[in-house]
Amino acid sequence: MAIVRYTGGRELTPEEHAERKARIEETAKRPYVYDPDCPLLTEKQLAEFRPVNFDTMEERAAYMQNRKAPASVN
Repeated sequence: MAIVRYTGGRELTPEEHAERKARIEETAKRPYVYDPDCPLLTEKQLAEFRPVNFDTMEERAAYMQNRKAPASVN
């Protein structure tokens, strides 16, 4: 993962701009590396995600009453 910091409030010099552009392009070529604690999810796993915000407390209560028990993780 790359972290690029920008201090707002001033213009970049052409050299700074070129340096940052080169760093971004170099970083874009690197492969993704997934953390063992947060691996790449399958389509089935992604489909299991549900919203955690509700417009009303009634919607939340109805969801909580109707939800299924989570599958055990092994």
